[in-house]
Amino acid sequence: QVQLVETGGGLVQAGDSLTLTCAGSGRTFNNLAMAWFRQAPGKEREFVATISRSGGVTNYAGFVKGRFTISRDNAENTVKVYLQMNSLKPEDTAVYICALGEPWVRGTSTQRNDYGFWGQGTQVTVSS
Repeated sequence: QVQLVETGGGLVQAGDSLTLTCAGSGRTFNNLAMAWFRQAPGKEREFVATISRSGGVTNYAGFVKGRFTISRDNAENTVKVYLQMNSLKPEDTAVYICALGEPWVRGTSTQRNDYGFWGQGTQVTVSS
């Protein structure tokens, strides 16, 4: 049974840092891209960062470039995907959700439809 479990969220102040972890289990992950999305109340789910199957290629939404870093550790039938978030802003407040890429994704993708399995998310709240 495939699982994606996000941890590391919390309440922080503007300017603080936070590291989110997505722990995947139940299948082979090293042949699939992965990503972080986020969803704020009343807003659409939006792309944050993506990483290729080997971790060699990454891509970020414009609003997080230079502040967030995505990385991954592949192991047999498990994976950990990290999102290091620095210089957090109140507008970063959202539920952060880990996503598993579809087999057709080559490299990385910023598109929701290219991700077929999602975690439950972890809440990040940034106070001003």
